[in-house]
Amino acid sequence: MAVARPSTPDSLLARQARERFVAEVGDVFAEMANSIQARLVALSEQVGNPASMQERRDAMLAFQKLRSRWQDGVQQAWRKTLVPAVAVARDMQATQLLSLMGDDEVENTILASRLVQSILDKTSWELNDLRLRIQRLDGVQEMGAHDAFRPEVLAGVVVQEWSGCGLDRVAWALVNDVIRHHLMDRLLEAYHHANEFLIERGVMPEIDLKPQVKRSVGGRVASRNADGPSTGGSLPADTSGGHSERSGFVGGGGGASGLAAGGGVSSGSGVPGGVGRTGVSRLADETRMLTGSTPLARVRMRAQGVIGQLKRLLSDRVAGYDVTRAMPASPMLAQAISDMEATQLAAYEGLQVTFDAPGVEQAVQQIRERTTSLKNKATNANEKATIEIVALMFQSILAEERIPASVRVWFARLQMPVLRVALAEPEFFGTLQHPARQLIDRMGSCVMGFDAHAINGSTLEAEIKRVVQVIEQYPETGRRVFQLVHDEFQKFLSKFLTEKDVTQRVTTVAQQVEQKETLAIQYTIEMRNMLSAMSVRDEIRDFLFKVWAEVLALAAVKNGPQHEETLVLKRSAVDLVWAASAKPSRSDRARVIQDLPKLLQQLRQGMTQLNMAKPVQEVHLKVIGDTLADAFLSKTAAIPQSQIDDMAQRLANLEDFVTDDGTGELPFDAESLEMMLGIDASSIEVVSDGGSRPTEAMLGWAQELELGSWFTLDHNNKLRQAQYVWRSDRKQLHLFASTDGRSYLIQARRLAAYLQAGLLVPTEEEALTVRATREALAKLDANPERLLN
Repeated sequence: MAVARPSTPDSLLARQARERFVAEVGDVFAEMANSIQARLVALSEQVGNPASMQERRDAMLAFQKLRSRWQDGVQQAWRKTLVPAVAVARDMQATQLLSLMGDDEVENTILASRLVQSILDKTSWELNDLRLRIQRLDGVQEMGAHDAFRPEVLAGVVVQEWSGCGLDRVAWALVNDVIRHHLMDRLLEAYHHANEFLIERGVMPEIDLKPQVKRSVGGRVASRNADGPSTGGSLPADTSGGHSERSGFVGGGGGASGLAAGGGVSSGSGVPGGVGRTGVSRLADETRMLTGSTPLARVRMRAQGVIGQLKRLLSDRVAGYDVTRAMPASPMLAQAISDMEATQLAAYEGLQVTFDAPGVEQAVQQIRERTTSLKNKATNANEKATIEIVALMFQSILAEERIPASVRVWFARLQMPVLRVALAEPEFFGTLQHPARQLIDRMGSCVMGFDAHAINGSTLEAEIKRVVQVIEQYPETGRRVFQLVHDEFQKFLSKFLTEKDVTQRVTTVAQQVEQKETLAIQYTIEMRNMLSAMSVRDEIRDFLFKVWAEVLALAAVKNGPQHEETLVLKRSAVDLVWAASAKPSRSDRARVIQDLPKLLQQLRQGMTQLNMAKPVQEVHLKVIGDTLADAFLSKTAAIPQSQIDDMAQRLANLEDFVTDDGTGELPFDAESLEMMLGIDASSIEVVSDGGSRPTEAMLGWAQELELGSWFTLDHNNKLRQAQYVWRSDRKQLHLFASTDGRSYLIQARRLAAYLQAGLLVPTEEEALTVRATREALAKLDANPERLLN
């Protein structure tokens, strides 16, 4: 439908929308302050232990005293988001804060990130539509980092002013749900009203996020033209840049830690990101990543927040604790750990442990008993705290019912080896990249989607068993054995996930398709460069770029680039260029007439290899024949033989000249897959469309998914649990296998689009050890005495 252009200038419309939005949201602050006051008064009247009652009363009195200051500060800071100069000032402020990052700023970042995630969970659809309309009016690909429409800007204002006026985090924890619900409800209404305001003025009344893919008669993506590879299914400019974040938990499999879910905050909120006083450069990188509020950045931000909380807990409650200094276990504790490991190994070898639900309960009980015994042998607070935290983490892991019971029993055997590492290397608590964490996360994410029947006796269970036993055999080697078996497990996964016969055949064909399509694009680019300085008719150029590049690529993949048949086809391209050039010489015309039948036969053979229908072949050959006839009558100069010879030499060794640049998206469909497989491919779906056009951040996220991770796939209105089992060498094609036996081959850009639209959602909200750490912290917050007792 044609959209009428707004009568009001675009920039003015955008400013009016922002002013109305800021005013509407600003009206909620007084109402929110009243609700906060009522909540704190009610809590102060509740009966509880003396410490809690005092905290609640202090929070109520503090808010009564500072309420006006906070409310006015929030109102003023929020109104200033409309002033362009403020963005510059905030950039300078964020830069300064990054160099002086402390615990207060880190906590503000974490609080704001959680608030942002809650807001996005409820408002993402309205916000996404508004984002597209504002980007249209502003003429940009993404809204500015400090745009008032971004939820992280409002979250940053509210959190900063809270701590800035002197209110503490104890009070925030008591009322954060009140603040969250007020902001979620008001922002949802304000986004809706802003969309209505713009629609009434003719700004994108309808938004269609489906890619508008141009297809040829055969149903394939539009072919390449003489100017290079087609962009295939790209959206029109006015709908690009859309970014939906419907999913309540996003992430999964990103980076080495294989994390999932989180909530992050943009640096646009004025709250700098990152954790800890050291690593300022990493902190700056994290902050820049969060400017676009990307899922992967939010994942890492939230996980780093958990690690930061753990480090602060240890620093605050354990005298002399230093995350940067190794503190080997005392002799008494080391001997106790060795004795327990020997007893545990004997129990397993004597078949005194069952690998089922009762076995998990037995393992949990043993963890409690070992923890008590080991803490009695500990000689200092650092050892006691480490023992307790590792025990709580493993209790959390064993309570994860999505992991089959037999695997959880094997995980329980890692408690002692992990404890050794945690005592000797405090880095285990300070980084997500420790190999012990990575190993547990990877094994946990891979088995998350299997039930007990599917995992028992499987190759995967046998590999997990082998990994645990190798670690047990080398207890003194610390992180080295964890790194070794982690690398081995990664290699095992690459084979195990594709071991089924059909899956192997699909991945083999898909890999060949990627190679062929990539080469076709590269050959097109290189031949265009060859012919740029030569006088070659457009009809011949089109045939070489659109048809013969495909022929050469298929031959190179099927037979090899230097195979005799491939070299013959390459030479045919040279012969065609020479034959179609001007022929003022009688001897040249005689040579063309003599060689023409052989040349046409080679062209037919090449097109037949592409399974091109004979009528289509005849159309191409007629155009070529007419062009050759014209060349006979042409009085222009012929192409110098030196150029022909140079082209022949370059074509013969074409692979030496091509690069990986600009390969773009690979055209691929279910019909070509079935044709190349030679079998019924009804259980395999090629996902070539769906979702909105992905942003660069989403494309980056799609490339960092971890093999073996599980997802919920919403395809054609059917929900399925699917495991990520394979990616091609160039990461252009990705294969998912569902629990009902179906497979989904998804192109890279479509994969990012599905992630962006919430059609592909990670099963795990966060990595296994991150969740275990978070739950351990929650227990220690509720019962801090247990850390050292």
